[in-house]
Amino acid sequence: MIATVFERIGLGHGGTTLTLAAVLAGMFGIQPLATAASFLVTGALANPRAYHTATLLANGKVLVAGGSDDTHSLSSAELYDPVTGEWTLTGAMNDARDAHAAALLANGKVLVTGGFGGPTLSSAELYDPATGAWTLTGAMNTDRDSHTATLLPNGMVLVAGGEDASDHALSSAELYDPVAGTWTATGSMSSGRLSHTATLLADGRVLVTGGDVLGGVSAEIYDPASGTWVDADDMHASRWNHTATLLPNGRVLVAGGVRPAGFGLISTDSAEIYDPITDTFTPTGPMLSYVPYAAGRGHHTATLLPSGKVLVAGGGYADQSREVVDISNANLYDPATGTWAAAASLNTARDSHTATLLPNGNVLLTGGYAYTGDYFSSTERYGVPPATALLTRTSRLANGSFQFGFSNAPGALLSVISTTNVALPSSNWTVLGAATEISPGQFQFTDTQTTNFPHRFYSLRSP
Repeated sequence: MIATVFERIGLGHGGTTLTLAAVLAGMFGIQPLATAASFLVTGALANPRAYHTATLLANGKVLVAGGSDDTHSLSSAELYDPVTGEWTLTGAMNDARDAHAAALLANGKVLVTGGFGGPTLSSAELYDPATGAWTLTGAMNTDRDSHTATLLPNGMVLVAGGEDASDHALSSAELYDPVAGTWTATGSMSSGRLSHTATLLADGRVLVTGGDVLGGVSAEIYDPASGTWVDADDMHASRWNHTATLLPNGRVLVAGGVRPAGFGLISTDSAEIYDPITDTFTPTGPMLSYVPYAAGRGHHTATLLPSGKVLVAGGGYADQSREVVDISNANLYDPATGTWAAAASLNTARDSHTATLLPNGNVLLTGGYAYTGDYFSSTERYGVPPATALLTRTSRLANGSFQFGFSNAPGALLSVISTTNVALPSSNWTVLGAATEISPGQFQFTDTQTTNFPHRFYSLRSP
């Protein structure tokens, strides 16, 4: 949050004085800001949900679709606006579904496939950001949930693995043609997999890791040119519900997850690097542990940051019977050193959530689940605010709007929150909406809620 607060005096009774109040900290008009990255609570979803999908759209908004609220699968979808920090409902899907997959197509539409909706589904549908509506498209050849969907360089989408309505792990794969709206079978994997990962490599092939129902350590690579799979080098650990992240150097970081143990599952803190040139997995530093009696996490998220580091957030620790501890901590992996460092803590311990890299470099975490039985509507953002900001050229215009400038924040995304009681936490302030940048570094906003408030405070946050 940008920690500069306005105090407006007497405006509700015709007053026009605009004063800066150094309420939070710092000198008059200048507020130093923390440079350490942290998780800040942002707007809440209309529906609590886990096992949903989150897709960054071409317009910079984030589409969250489906999921489960514990009692049933959801058909609803919502849009997050990073400028205002708020969610709005958009068109609902034709089928309620969770544990489905989503892929952003080259034409800007979002393809959602399969999932669980009572029975396991074979249906697929398209979201059009221009209309906010969903349209059914060709159904897959096989009903599946807990699968992957990967956009290929040729514009087609590869769907692989998952489980069917009979709870059988699938080795089959199929391709979606967005022009024809149809599916065709392609080569099958050597193993049935669910809760695995699929990573598009720099050369256009797709690496699939883990999810082997036999508890194996196998990995496979799909070649779009031939439509066939080949075995890759074995991993050093068996894992499901792990993460795989393509690094800037073309290698893939595989981290955490759970593996079969006895009659249950146990989490792992191990991580390894896949090199597509040598076709080898090499162990790298293990993740940090936050559970006194065990290590590791599964059902977490991993996001490549603009810095080249990888943020791993949330998840849960599993013992041999069930997952019992949700994790609020986050780790940062540095590919240059092969080591992990502690990052900030989440405001809510959550797993089975989503993480989306926003255009401004922040990471948006949405929803999720806790083993207390809670499903979350809360969302939060990870990022670093500007180091300092100087408020300048404040004025009240004839139309009732306010205009101001920031000397150190040209091009910033700012939203305005207000209150009549500055002692309240910022989460309880009223969100007025976005501050419009009318020229580089010069912003403007209008407060339409001021008629009965002679004394009012404003704060700017990014966003």
